[in-house]
Amino acid sequence: MALVKIENIEVGEFPLLLAPMEDVSDPPFRAVCKENGADLMYTEFISSEGLIRNAAKSVQKLDIYDYERPIGIQIFGDKIESMREAAAIAEGAQPELIDINYGCPVKKVACKGAGAGILLDIPKMQKMTEEIVKQVSLPVTVKTRLGWDDSTIRIVEVAKRLQDVGIKALTIHGRTRKQMYKGVADWTKIAEVKNHPDIHIPIFGNGDIDSPQKALEYKNEYGVDGIMIGRASIGYPWIFKEIKHYMATGETLPPPTMAERVDVAKRHLQFSLEWKSERQGIYEMRRHYTNYFRGIPNFKPYRTQLVESEDPQFLFDLLDEIGHKFEDTFMMA
Repeated sequence: MALVKIENIEVGEFPLLLAPMEDVSDPPFRAVCKENGADLMYTEFISSEGLIRNAAKSVQKLDIYDYERPIGIQIFGDKIESMREAAAIAEGAQPELIDINYGCPVKKVACKGAGAGILLDIPKMQKMTEEIVKQVSLPVTVKTRLGWDDSTIRIVEVAKRLQDVGIKALTIHGRTRKQMYKGVADWTKIAEVKNHPDIHIPIFGNGDIDSPQKALEYKNEYGVDGIMIGRASIGYPWIFKEIKHYMATGETLPPPTMAERVDVAKRHLQFSLEWKSERQGIYEMRRHYTNYFRGIPNFKPYRTQLVESEDPQFLFDLLDEIGHKFEDTFMMA
């Protein structure tokens, strides 16, 4: 297979991308995903208004580290001029690419005309993208959804118009905004874009990939250039390694041992404490613990302590205790 390139950036033969997820895809989480095989990662989405106003939370999301490369900074907003200015600020942080969020379905974003909301105004979407492409010298990519609802699916037209104004890759989540994260992602529509004779940029599929078997099945059936993984990676960064191994060998890797789970959880927590405030670092780790230790019988008392404690040392000691008490849980027979 030929290497997939986003303009001049090589991202592998069949790249696995880490989705930009709010309060998830921060540097601590990206670190453990990169270690486990993520080929291209994105920051959490960053408000264009926050960036141009120098809001601390937005500016902090520009933090990127050399070991993460290649990495894209993702921005969102509903005002063309603000998005253009924000793209220039993001370029100053020296990522490999700038990504535009046209897919976020949450009400406070989409109903203001940003994220997936712009799918109701495709000419504006095209104009905004064109202005951002003109503004920056880095490759610009887009993540979007199929449409606002079933009656507004024009994803092939969207892809052609965005390609025409200069984007270098497109990721498509196979749901409409109305679906949110319910129902099943429709990859046949993603395949229509990928297989259209006028489309020449890489097309990445997103939605419902939660196992190595499904990743290979969708790769073969829909012909996409790579896959973006979101929710299945939360608390389970090993998903990238497992998919790559299965695609290369046809064999399923054994699940990570308890020692591996505890080690990654502790390093993730340590980085989270260092990168954010202690309180925020502890709080934002809580969404990951359930998946780090999914499948352990009688784990509820420990999970309760993990998500309620605000004492870092207690958490590290508790993780060690979990490692010792359940050390044989994920051992292969």
